[in-house]
Amino acid sequence: MALPLGKSKRILQCLKSKICVVGLGKNSFWSGWFHHGCPSSMAPLAPTCRNPDAVLVNAATQFATRRFESTKAEKHVDSLCDAEGNQLLDFPGGKVAFTSEMRFIPESPMERAHCYRVLDDNGQPNMSNFVQVSKEVAVKMYATMLTLQVMDTIFYEAQRQGRISFYVTSIGEEAINVASAAALSIDDVIFPQYREPGVLLWRGFTLQEFANQCFGNKADYGKGRQMPIHYGSNKHNYVTVSSTVATQIPQAVGAAYSLKMDGKDACTVTYFGDGGSSTGDFHAALNFAAVMEAPVIFICRNNGWAISTPVSDQFRSDGVVVRGRGYGVRSIRVDGNDALAMYTAVHAARKMAITEHRPILIEALTYRAGHHSTSDDSSKYRPVSEIELWRMARDPVSRLRRWIESNDWWSGEAESELRSNVRKEVLDAIQVAERVEKPPIAEIFTDVYDAPPSNLCEQEKLLRETIRRYPQDYPPDVPAL
Repeated sequence: MALPLGKSKRILQCLKSKICVVGLGKNSFWSGWFHHGCPSSMAPLAPTCRNPDAVLVNAATQFATRRFESTKAEKHVDSLCDAEGNQLLDFPGGKVAFTSEMRFIPESPMERAHCYRVLDDNGQPNMSNFVQVSKEVAVKMYATMLTLQVMDTIFYEAQRQGRISFYVTSIGEEAINVASAAALSIDDVIFPQYREPGVLLWRGFTLQEFANQCFGNKADYGKGRQMPIHYGSNKHNYVTVSSTVATQIPQAVGAAYSLKMDGKDACTVTYFGDGGSSTGDFHAALNFAAVMEAPVIFICRNNGWAISTPVSDQFRSDGVVVRGRGYGVRSIRVDGNDALAMYTAVHAARKMAITEHRPILIEALTYRAGHHSTSDDSSKYRPVSEIELWRMARDPVSRLRRWIESNDWWSGEAESELRSNVRKEVLDAIQVAERVEKPPIAEIFTDVYDAPPSNLCEQEKLLRETIRRYPQDYPPDVPAL
């Protein structure tokens, strides 16, 4: 950058006086520059103070000319060639080859990224390249997936009866939930969206605990302050669900970096939908994770729809998996309705994330066979025939059942017994949850400040006065104390 000497009178005057004082002797700083060798187009500079302006202008020019000269750098540049002798550009981040051909990178590949799969639609392995699952793990995976399916059905009906205010099912996406959980360690921290209760089920969260949260009673760990299905459990390393889409993704990266700095043999895992991948948080998180080499697994449940918005209206890329490469993140596309494929992919991803200190992106292709939530009617924007195809022919629970039955690990009797027991347990949990007292009004204002500020105290006082004046507008089972 040229020195702006002509634009700053004060700097010019200051430098004039200093040059006149120190002189331009052969041992001076300026002399070292002037006598190192002037370009042929410049006359030698006379060491005098009679014309300080000329001294400064010439000094600036010589400084700009000489400061980039380096014999070592010249040799280094000359040596940057590939095996064929073609010159390379040593650019920050790695060497780049030059080409005389002007060619734009195409907006999409000629062929879409392949999808890793183990079980076909009939539940039969079409390959042997997968992590072998023991009978105990396989049966537990299936039982957990079936439990989740039964629980979803009953809680959905409870919402329709007006017993809870809201619900979201995982129908059609059970394999992503449970198979990924089976491949992880209890020490791995989960940052869910809202369609991952199967992870909690696998880790031992009881049906009663699910019911307590959905009914927001006194036994709810969130003290009734969250919407139904916004589960959280410190015991199970399951960070509380947040309604805000995709905020959990960068949070998972920060937590993963913390685990890495502490030398923990664990990673973080964050789940999100295709709609979540359309947010800025997703892109910031992938870049953050790649640069910081954080041990985090990103699992995108690409079920084709962000509520009523299809993926074709969200992005033009080949799904989500190709975005990883743009940020330097190793990625894979997996059949999300194949429990064995999900288990194998997450098992490998966890090993790489922890041992190699790197993020991994998994795009799980699946289909939301139910409505987005109890506030949605997906038949308004999706063909009913399409929904039924995925619900019946491509159901992940049925596919895994056919595989364990083919191994003689499951039977029709075991199926009937499990369904009956789970249904009874869920109904009992609902009845218990309904009878448990609600948290007191005071809990709305706790757990944020050590000492509540005056404006929060004023809000609490106003709420209590409003309840006393209009008791008919508030639930009678909520203690006002």
